[in-house]
Amino acid sequence: MGVKILLVTATSSEIEPFSALFNSQSPTIKFEDFEITSLNTGVGMVATAFSLGNHLATARYDLAINAGIAGSFDFNLNIGEVVQVTEDVFAEQGAEDGEGFISIKELGYGENIQFALNVNEQNTEIDLPLLRSNALLKIKKVKAITVNRVHGNELSIAKTLSRFSAQIESMEGAAFFYACNKSKTPCLQIRSISNYVERRNKENWNIGLAVKNLNDFLRDFLLTNKYES
Repeated sequence: MGVKILLVTATSSEIEPFSALFNSQSPTIKFEDFEITSLNTGVGMVATAFSLGNHLATARYDLAINAGIAGSFDFNLNIGEVVQVTEDVFAEQGAEDGEGFISIKELGYGENIQFALNVNEQNTEIDLPLLRSNALLKIKKVKAITVNRVHGNELSIAKTLSRFSAQIESMEGAAFFYACNKSKTPCLQIRSISNYVERRNKENWNIGLAVKNLNDFLRDFLLTNKYES
């Protein structure tokens, strides 16, 4: 039996070039040793958590991959650069206390920090050659936050960066990690930088480049099969 992979995206347009490599209308495709199923959850953490949790209730995978674009707080990351998120935070879950903020963890209601998972249902560390691929090993590892409202105000950006050591933000990543962790599904999150997090100015964005580079990565990662020994 081949390696079963779930490719999770918020929108189909983010992986459209990769999907176009296959002449199939089915959400599941087979390539050599891989069986890849795509799942478009919709935008945002609520849609992601529900769609992914519902799907994983009846299906098991060797690896789930969240692929999408993201904004970067870190100007050392280039527009179009592909990164791997290893830690993601529900940045807005908690309570305001004057000018301060109390996280949901500090309130005692759960974990706000979510991590990529590399163990299966039996708590056994997975050993997939795919995780030693050259494509994955050469990209930067980053920390992220997940938000309901993307940042576009200088003051709120500064406050956020004072609370978290985040390099990028998305609207789905922590929810993806959360659902995978709860179902003990090994997971990766891959993002391509479409813009810097600043006052909203779409003229400075390059979604086309971000999508192209993300899909080039997916092709190299899933289809080239070059691994470290």
